[in-house]
Order: sequence, then structure tokens, then C-alpha cells
Amino acid sequence: MGTGAWHPQHRFIRTVLRGLIRAAFALLARLHIEGVENIPAEGPLLVVANHFHFADPVAVIRAMPWPLEFIGGAQLPNAPNGVKWLTSLWGTMRVRRGGSSRGALRAAEATLASGGILGIFPEGGSWAEVLRPARPGAAYLAARTGCPILPIGLDGLTNLFASLRRFRRASVTIRIGEPFGPIDPAPRGREGRAAVDNVGELIMRRIAQLIPPERQGVFSDDVGIREAAQEAAVYPWERGRGRST
Repeated sequence: MGTGAWHPQHRFIRTVLRGLIRAAFALLARLHIEGVENIPAEGPLLVVANHFHFADPVAVIRAMPWPLEFIGGAQLPNAPNGVKWLTSLWGTMRVRRGGSSRGALRAAEATLASGGILGIFPEGGSWAEVLRPARPGAAYLAARTGCPILPIGLDGLTNLFASLRRFRRASVTIRIGEPFGPIDPAPRGREGRAAVDNVGELIMRRIAQLIPPERQGVFSDDVGIREAAQEAAVYPWERGRGRST
């Protein structure tokens, strides 16, 4: 399996961190992982998941059998310092929210081209606890590289710290769906953007199948849930407010 942008020191640090993450979940949560049989034996692979909480990347790391690269936001203003420290140690490809991040996208493409595993949260932030439309990044990478896509649904992490304050362990579920793809390359121009948007919607609908109905947001079959999610669906960094993770 390709290792993408790994460096030797990353191998050691990530191995240690994965052990600590495994121990933390055993101590702090009642963890259920479903669909392990859907994980491909090798890369390249684009791993996509819903993003409701700053601990979501840690949950994805816990579920996967090997360390993986991440592409995500450069700032984590609402995450505790411990999580920021973990992110820095792990090493991620940083993108500027609401702006151009060509260097990070090129590095992500190189990771997948070398047979690596890349994790990305298509919504682009965790400012809400319902599913929102995808930003272009995940769909762009899927269309550019033609690699398989592995959807993951995360549920229960938003209750983690509230449960701990009551001296209880939260129930956390990680559901791993069936991989799909490859995605056909997108044409250029306006048609290409429309094609990327369609791929983004496909990705989010695959994720929606893996989380509870009340969390499916704008991808719910329930009209009331969809309407209630419209405000959350607006990307905060295009309206000058909101939070990131």
C-alpha cells in the first residue's frame, strides 16, 4: 500500500498516536464499529465521513487499520488544545477555508496517485450536527484521481464530553459503508463544476445512509428535517461567521 506523503518520523509518531487513540476510546466511550469487512485491502482510497465534532478525525483514525493522510482546515478555533496538538503531531495537508489551496490539493492528489489513503470531511467543517452539502474538495479529488471512495458515518461523538461530565461513557458508532467508484473524470468549464457538484451530492448521500435519520439534514427523505437544516447548510466562511474544526 502506498504511503503518500509519509516521512519516517511520521510512521513512528502515528503508530504511537494510534495506540493512544485506541486506549482513549476504550476508556472514554462505548465504541461500536460496523462494516469493517468493507475496508479495502489496499489503496488508493479516499475516505469520506460526516463532520459534526472536532474529534471526528480521531474516530476515523481509530476505525482504519492503517495510518492515513488527512486534508483539512488550517485553523481549529473551537478544538481543545490537546486536539490541536494531536493534529500537528499527526501532520495534515492544510487548506484555507473559503480560499484557494492548490498546494494542498496537489499533495492530496500525489498521495492518492502513489496508492495512499486520504481522509477528508466533505462538508468542510463541523459547525452543525446535521448533514450539509459537500464543498468541492472531496468530489474534485475523486474525479481527478479515479480512486475508490469509502464512506463512513460517525454518530455519538457530540455526546462524548457531556457524558463524561456525568461520569458516563458515551455510545459512539462508526459505520463503514461499501466503497464505490471510480468516478469519471469531470469535463472542464461550467459543465465540469456541475459534474463535481453531482459527485459531491453522491458522496453525501452515501454518508447519509450510515447515520441516524434525524442527522441526515439536507439529504433526509423527511421534508421537515430538510427544511430545518437549511440554515446550517450555509457555508459559514462565505457569510463571515461560524466556526471551524
